[in-house]
Amino acid sequence: MNPSIEHPVPPPPAPPEDYEAPVAAMHFRAIREDQPGERLAALYARSKPGYERWFLREGDAARPSWLACERALRHWLPELWPTFERVLAAVGDGDRTARFLSLYQPTPFLAGCSQAAWARESVALVRNYDYSPRLADGVLLYTHWNSTPVIAMSDCLWGVLDGMNGHGLAVSMAFGGRRAVGDGFGITLILRYVLEFCRDVPDALAVLTRVPVHMAYNVALVDRGGQHATVYLGPDRPPLVSQERVSTNHQGSIEMPDHARTWETVRRDEYLRFCVDAPYQNADALTGHFLVPPLYRNGHVRGWGTLYTAAYHPHAGTMALHWPQAGSWWQGFGAFVEGEREVAFGGRGV
Repeated sequence: MNPSIEHPVPPPPAPPEDYEAPVAAMHFRAIREDQPGERLAALYARSKPGYERWFLREGDAARPSWLACERALRHWLPELWPTFERVLAAVGDGDRTARFLSLYQPTPFLAGCSQAAWARESVALVRNYDYSPRLADGVLLYTHWNSTPVIAMSDCLWGVLDGMNGHGLAVSMAFGGRRAVGDGFGITLILRYVLEFCRDVPDALAVLTRVPVHMAYNVALVDRGGQHATVYLGPDRPPLVSQERVSTNHQGSIEMPDHARTWETVRRDEYLRFCVDAPYQNADALTGHFLVPPLYRNGHVRGWGTLYTAAYHPHAGTMALHWPQAGSWWQGFGAFVEGEREVAFGGRGV
């Protein structure tokens, strides 16, 4: 008797209708948009379905009204208001779009990330962005919306994950490893404000210690003069300004042990400190460390991993995106070239 006929193996169940398979590749774009216009509108149109799913994840009523968003923007970030109006005019200023783009009390989200400020023979800011390739914008955006040009990896269309302005101020963010959520802005909008209107680290610190943030984040700063800082932010405690050169995903003590263990925040922090303290290190060698474990997180086929390594060089006014699988993509204020890159990730480890 053939058991396979007598007791046939049932077919696997069909996935739910809303199931989305993990993504092990990602499309990156470099786009120049000196003023908000057609390119920004096209980016928004392409990403709008995903933006709306995220914005409405907790229901429309969980997000603040347009009146509350407008009041908060005008009060805390008044210099950015005219730019916000131009962005809205470019993409269409419906109520929900305006509320989403204000990034005031946005839907909570977590990310990984490691970052380090370098100030020895040269100045650099190097970071890994660890997130889901399905949820990231993947856009390197050159803008000149106010008094200085900005090159930045974008989030939610015009927010800044990491970037640098023409004055030589570079910034990046990492999740702070705490569950606190409160009244404030998404950190990526605050970093947009910093790059649009600040010249150096002291300017940036004045903003970061004044404007409320809705979740816990660690912000790394470095400027052309070699000044650097790490700022530990949260909605439930005063900002803490430190001269630490590295940060990962905790703020002192571990408050989310499962997240910390999965993402090895302590191990990455210790390894990164060893790297920046090594006597014969330089900025290029430091960048190389970000492309291998434990800093590089190789879990993309499970839906989450390091999407890129960004290195900003304020003296030269240049930056590059680096991948162990796809080489480097250099850009700069003097020579920004629009283009596209398809990056295939590999491996199942974390």
